[in-house]
Amino acid sequence: MRVAAAPFTPQRSRRVAIQTLVLPARTEMNTAHLLSIVYATAIGLLIGVERERSHRGATRRAFGVRTFAVLAITGTLAAALSVWLVVVGMAAVAAMAVVEYLRTSHEDSGNTTEFAAIATFLLGSLCYREHALAAGVAIGVAVILASKARLHAFVRDVVTDREMEDALKFAVIAFVVLPLLPDHGVGPYRVLNPSHIWLIVVMLNAISWIGYISVRKLGPRRGLLATGLASGFVSASATTAAMGPIGRDADQLASAVAGAEIASVATLFQLEMMLLYVSPAIAGPVAAPLAAGALVLGLWSYLGYRRNDTVSDTQPEIGVTGGAEIGMQRRAFILFPAILLAAILTAALFVGRWGSVVFGSKGAVITAALTGLADAHAGALSVATLFSQGNLARNPTLEAVVAALVANSIVKAIMAFASGGVTFGRRFSLALAASTATVLGALALVMFLA
Repeated sequence: MRVAAAPFTPQRSRRVAIQTLVLPARTEMNTAHLLSIVYATAIGLLIGVERERSHRGATRRAFGVRTFAVLAITGTLAAALSVWLVVVGMAAVAAMAVVEYLRTSHEDSGNTTEFAAIATFLLGSLCYREHALAAGVAIGVAVILASKARLHAFVRDVVTDREMEDALKFAVIAFVVLPLLPDHGVGPYRVLNPSHIWLIVVMLNAISWIGYISVRKLGPRRGLLATGLASGFVSASATTAAMGPIGRDADQLASAVAGAEIASVATLFQLEMMLLYVSPAIAGPVAAPLAAGALVLGLWSYLGYRRNDTVSDTQPEIGVTGGAEIGMQRRAFILFPAILLAAILTAALFVGRWGSVVFGSKGAVITAALTGLADAHAGALSVATLFSQGNLARNPTLEAVVAALVANSIVKAIMAFASGGVTFGRRFSLALAASTATVLGALALVMFLA
């Protein structure tokens, strides 16, 4: 017997539409909840396995691998039901942690496991909203927990009092002073941005720290080369200024010069990559000249590195009172050279902006050179952009790119003399002059043959 279908009324139409919209949402929410539970379980197991392995051979503890997994899942369920359940659950886990600590404190006075249990419950709660973030934090927690011996040895036996003092100073300039400075243009032409200028100081000190740690880890020679190559992609000018104080030590002069030179090699490579993105038609003709200049500078740096065979790549053991015995007699925190660099770049920025206002688009080469005083990439990319927009011809654009590069080389040479003294400045400037001359000659040949 065939049953007649219910009439399709407007009310039924709305009900069907609501069901069509709601049911997929419910399915998606259930899937999201299940994924949160999976993440929470993995987080609990990860931290629990690490904690249980760290207490092998000790008295059995209340917080084992299964307990950590259940704590994380409970946190997710509590967050899904009510925020008040999270608060109550947190209080219960804290009470359990206190009881466990009192029970085992006579054998182990540490309370890391108890705090890890509290963190696991909170990470489980976080999984309900941001499971990816919770997983990332959990991995970080597990790494910290597993690195107990290394961290204690590092803090007690490796870090010196002087390094701790320098780290605190860096934290002040980076996380206290920098956020307080205004982040907008002031002064003539509105180009003086206090936040950006102080960021240069922070960046230079960060590069100095990279160099300091690299030298301690790899030795004076290889450490400075690694620092120069990595930091050159950030700022070759800042790297040159950071290498200067190191180069005042006669034993590290050749390695510091080589590090500054290899930083400029990184700048040439980065400039070509950026030009290739902005204007392939300009990147093509300058590719060979920039490669030739980088090759000359790289060979110069390599020969200087190989010539410095009298310096050992090993560092003496350093204890908590080993500040005077450290192989590098310098500080990781260098405020004066950083402020000097910021002042030079700020002055160059004023000059570049003035040139743009006075000469306009007709003086592209002069303007690029003036802008290059502050940053070679800025001057070169600005004229490459004008070329790609059809506002500048090919040959003037190529000349402007080289003008920016030459001007920036002059600034780096001045920084080398200012930060590293006459010997450091002379050695670095000779290598940089040879590289720049190679770029100029190769580009002139390319333009002649074109």
